[in-house]
Amino acid sequence: MESTQPQEMDWHLARALLEWQVEMGVDECISDEPVDRFDLPVEAPKARRNQPEAPVVRQEIDASDIARQAAQGAASLEALREAMAAYEHCDLKRGARNLVFSDGNPKARVMILGEAPGRDEDREGRPFVGRAGQLLDRMLGAIGLARGAEEPEEAVYITNVLPWRPPQNRDPKPEEIAMMLPFVQRHVALVQPQVLVLMGNIACQAAMNKRGILKLRGTWAQAFGLPALPMTHPAYLLRQPQAKREAWSDLLSLRAKLEDL
Repeated sequence: MESTQPQEMDWHLARALLEWQVEMGVDECISDEPVDRFDLPVEAPKARRNQPEAPVVRQEIDASDIARQAAQGAASLEALREAMAAYEHCDLKRGARNLVFSDGNPKARVMILGEAPGRDEDREGRPFVGRAGQLLDRMLGAIGLARGAEEPEEAVYITNVLPWRPPQNRDPKPEEIAMMLPFVQRHVALVQPQVLVLMGNIACQAAMNKRGILKLRGTWAQAFGLPALPMTHPAYLLRQPQAKREAWSDLLSLRAKLEDL
């Protein structure tokens, strides 16, 4: 008579059976007793139900205020550049290659404020180096000014409202202008130019809170406590060559203002 007691399974047989189950698609173990997974309690356990939920704390970030504090702490142009490089609240920074800070002589009497870097400026890390920048250099040269001049009377200093290129060269958004404005204000205060040239709508919006460059151009105004001359952007002049006559008139006005000062 054969024994009804279960026989011990040797190691080799157990491994063979396990490998066979894996080959058949078994991917989890089951217990000896069936489990009814649909038999769930109607109510959650009291201890868990009565446990208070952790409060959600939301902290609003004022990007402009953070920029203002960072800008005010900059005692030099180099410190301002470092503060802008460390500023993490403008999303444009994540898509740009370089921070475009400035170009020219910081001791110049004339400070030019542009809008934002384009593709060429983003690549080189300097403002106004593309076709529009080359036209600007020729325009300035016509009245005896140059960004590379060593003498302050013959030099210009150039920067932009935004130091990072917007995607697809789109116009800067109002919130982007607002958060970077404290850096622009501090930049002007550190350079201390005698006159400002506001190139294009975005520069006028940031410096004077006004738009409509075709109406504003050629008329002296005040921006950051300084005489400011709105001018059409060189990129516009490339698209509308007939507007160069008005731009020449604005350049003569700039030359006359410098002579008066």
